Amino acid sequence: MRLTIDDVRSRFKKHFNNEEGSVYASPGRINLIGEHTDYNGGFVFPGAVQQGMIAEIKPNGTRTIRAYSIDLKDYAEFSIDDPAGPTASHFRYLFGVAREMMKLGVAVEGFDTAFAGDVPLGAGMSSSAALESTYAFAINDLFGDNKIDKMTLAKVGQATEHNYLGLNCGIMDQFASVHGKKGNLMRLDCRSGEFEYFPWNPKGYKLVLINSCVKHELAGSPYNDRRNSCENVAKACAAKHPEAKIETLRECTWDMLEEVKGECSEEDIKRATFVLGEKDRVLAVCDALERGDYETVGQKMYETHYGLSKDYEVSCEELDFLNDIAKECSVTGSRIMGGGFGGCTINLVAEELYDNFVKTVVPKFEEKYGKKPIVIDVVIGDGSRKLC
Repeated sequence: MRLTIDDVRSRFKKHFNNEEGSVYASPGRINLIGEHTDYNGGFVFPGAVQQGMIAEIKPNGTRTIRAYSIDLKDYAEFSIDDPAGPTASHFRYLFGVAREMMKLGVAVEGFDTAFAGDVPLGAGMSSSAALESTYAFAINDLFGDNKIDKMTLAKVGQATEHNYLGLNCGIMDQFASVHGKKGNLMRLDCRSGEFEYFPWNPKGYKLVLINSCVKHELAGSPYNDRRNSCENVAKACAAKHPEAKIETLRECTWDMLEEVKGECSEEDIKRATFVLGEKDRVLAVCDALERGDYETVGQKMYETHYGLSKDYEVSCEELDFLNDIAKECSVTGSRIMGGGFGGCTINLVAEELYDNFVKTVVPKFEEKYGKKPIVIDVVIGDGSRKLC
């Protein structure tokens, strides 16, 4: 994390009577594979990164949150008892987390806070989940005596997205932010909540993100429409197979999908085709990693990109271009990372090819689109924590 405690503390003291509070941090995340599977009950394979959010917080003895966004140079005051809350989205995250923690019985009080992040906004690294996780962890520590377990804290962040931001997201981003462990990726079963850590130290390979700097925007209809498509197909399969107790696409099979093709729209079938394929790819990648077979990992990443581009249709011209350059440079694996509609590609690159890939992709992208992509080397870090 490039941000330091002093970066946040100096601004906190400036805005809040030169006092000091407690400082908390949560990371953004990468996801090796398993995209748009979390809200379909499938598997994901994320890891926390070094970049994240830091917040200083001090209870103020009132029912009002007084918050300063250091990055946006924006200040707001709002009551935690006001059902409407603030209008600005960056403050609605704080408000939503506070309200959701109150629902769990935590005796949340007003507080003063300043926060900042070094997760690139719009890059698909989930700066929003990092923000939610920071405040869920902090409120649990300050007002709840750490009585709420980590998975419930992740669900608080998810509920904040659902109830206060209008994004019907899955659990992966918040899970990864809260549970991250340095040097480990995590395989999460989004249906059962069970997860396990996988040590991540691939000898001879690097993970690198190439940020297209195209705005990554999920809120609203593009994301929710795709979720609705998945739910439509799951309902159609459930109607034909009540004995299977189908709740999400996780329980659907390829044969079931074939059966409902005449009853669902072509678009819905395309979305479901990607999700069923992605479910299989995540498990294949887990098996390949246990064998040290990174060529198979890379192949599955390319397959995921194709599916996200052609079937799920969440890619864009710039991301497809980055994927094509990765192939030309013999990168082992490359795909869109995150919800899509912009953001980054995640690339598994053999160390001996890394320099050539970076030297090739940056000028080619700049020549075509008039701006340089940002290269972000991935270092797997820890999850939500108190810094001081």
